[in-house]
Amino acid sequence: MGNAVNVKERLNPLAETLRLRLDEDQLTNCMRCGFCLPACPTFAETGIEAESPRGRIALMKAVADGIMEPDGAFEEQMNHCLGCRACEPACPAGVKYGQLIEQARDAIEDHKRHKPLVKAARHAAFKTVFPHQKRMKLVGRGLELYQKSGLRKVARSTGIMRLFPKHISDMEKILPEASGKGVLEKIGAYHPAKGEKIATAALFRGCIMDVLFTDTNIHTVDLLTAAGFDVVIPAAQNCCGALHAHSGEAEGARELARGNIRAFKEANVDYIVSNAGGCGAILTEYDHLLHEDPQWREDAAWFAGRVVDVSELLVRAGRSLNFGVPSAGSDPEGDPKVRITYQDSCHLRNVMKSSDAPRVLMRQVEGAEFIEMKNADRCCGSAGIYNVTQPEMAGSILDHKMEHVEATQAQYLLTSNPGCQLQMKHGIEKEGLSGSMKAVHIVDFLHERLQERTE
Repeated sequence: MGNAVNVKERLNPLAETLRLRLDEDQLTNCMRCGFCLPACPTFAETGIEAESPRGRIALMKAVADGIMEPDGAFEEQMNHCLGCRACEPACPAGVKYGQLIEQARDAIEDHKRHKPLVKAARHAAFKTVFPHQKRMKLVGRGLELYQKSGLRKVARSTGIMRLFPKHISDMEKILPEASGKGVLEKIGAYHPAKGEKIATAALFRGCIMDVLFTDTNIHTVDLLTAAGFDVVIPAAQNCCGALHAHSGEAEGARELARGNIRAFKEANVDYIVSNAGGCGAILTEYDHLLHEDPQWREDAAWFAGRVVDVSELLVRAGRSLNFGVPSAGSDPEGDPKVRITYQDSCHLRNVMKSSDAPRVLMRQVEGAEFIEMKNADRCCGSAGIYNVTQPEMAGSILDHKMEHVEATQAQYLLTSNPGCQLQMKHGIEKEGLSGSMKAVHIVDFLHERLQERTE
């Protein structure tokens, strides 16, 4: 006890911030039972207690209680967490681990002294680009120019990409075709239901989603209108704030949440539809994000209560759709049935509690055979920007994931999150499977097979 008191009396500034910011109820709710251990990808990779949710909570509590100081090893463990939140469904005490890890990272970031280059990169990403949709479009336009002007070919043929770390050059290879025009610019803001209207749904277009996966947003609108929903796309919406919240930029996430709540509240819709599990998860938690803000608390609850994944809404409330055989040549020749498998989005499954709906839709596709992948609920290693900031661990997780992917012998590996899609595409390329398998967003797969309803 003497040592504990001495440490507590000389808490450093970071330790004091952690003590004040960490949710004491959540810290003490952890019963140290260990049910979270087999659910945790980093613990599965290393077998180290500190690499588990239980271990990380113990470290947080030790700091909050003044038993230890938050040194570099503590910070490393907080950053090593994927934030997949697979531990939460496994926890019998209902510990909100995701909230704890975000609180810890936010406190760490308040006291972190980054190198100039890292500081500049974080400022550019979290304050200059992501919060501003017009600037994201400029990034999209720049990438589009790079991809279509021949610059990409020059960069690869001259070996310039070898100047970058391997994981960065690998990511460059799998980037989809970018666009300087998002879903609003391409198809407009309002789309009436086909047939009798069921309800009004607003599309959350995302920031990265809208410049790298514009067609997926357009296809989402088509599926929703075909299923009986009027669709609106509020122009004033902005980035969801997920990357901010996961990276210790909590106030930035709260500011973005206020902007989105304002935009969608004015639209007065029945549902707010997400097609990206990572975005959808934080959107459903805007009520927690702003629970200490009396001015926004009520509206945040209104917003969070309306967020739903596109697959969930189609299954729960939409008219039945016909998913048939696509146009000739879309599927590998000579195969009587197309084999498909599915990689769960961690945040869609663990936070939004939706894992059945995508599988229901996949089983409705005529001419497709759904193969359940072993450990489909285990994180793929993408985890926002984790595969960029923690490439070694992300790579190890992906290698083991691809063993299960390959065992399905599927031709299509479907996902419900753009980050997962890119990570799976990387895995397919890495394992030399690109000639026989494609990673595709479930929305794009279903849209290609959507048959026009004949009345």
